[in-house]
Amino acid sequence: MADLVTNVAKGRFVHYGATAQAGTGGAKLVAVVLAAASLPTDDALQDADTLAAILATATEQTAMGRKVLTGVTAAVNDTTNSASVDAADVTWTAASGPATGKLVIAFDPTGSSADSALIPLTVHDFAVTPDGTDITAQIATAGLAVAENA
Repeated sequence: MADLVTNVAKGRFVHYGATAQAGTGGAKLVAVVLAAASLPTDDALQDADTLAAILATATEQTAMGRKVLTGVTAAVNDTTNSASVDAADVTWTAASGPATGKLVIAFDPTGSSADSALIPLTVHDFAVTPDGTDITAQIATAGLAVAENA
């Protein structure tokens, strides 16, 4: 289990992040929580080209609900020769429901698109058991994902 950039988003996640940052066409980044039970492999998750494809093999933990990411920033760093997408931490207040296993960050091109139009950008380990307290997904200091030369 690992944090990963999906195959469809490799080389493109910074563009999608910048589009969401600008709000072009209502675009947003959305956090979708997957239940721990019956999670597909990381390989299967990163092969999915749409959120609908992920949800065909995984179960969304709907009690916590989807969250629109705020503070989305796409940045290019010429000093480190890298580009990244960052966002504010995400908090679910009084979280409930079954245990979680993964957190998918998806690009929603209109802010209200069907799951078949949402592009999964990154998948993160997110193993928590909701107990009625607040749960926060802390976005790494480096951001959701960083593109750089190997």
